[in-house]
Amino acid sequence: MEYNRLKWASRRGMLELDLILMPFLENIYLTLSEQEQSWYVDLLACEDQDMFGWLMQHKEPPTPELKGIVDIVLDNTGLKV
Repeated sequence: MEYNRLKWASRRGMLELDLILMPFLENIYLTLSEQEQSWYVDLLACEDQDMFGWLMQHKEPPTPELKGIVDIVLDNTGLKV
């Protein structure tokens, strides 16, 4: 997916997600492997409520790929406890 489209898709309906995803996209996304970038696109296709639960570590993502990108996001945003 084109970077500008990713930027638009990373803007969500929840401020909390915007505050996590936008800095991640701007600072980390381009350093990811192609596979990890693909996982990020898959993450953006998920519902906001699911994504919020995963990023707040209230729920586990349903697939290893989503868990992988959620872990990368958490590791690079200072949210991982």
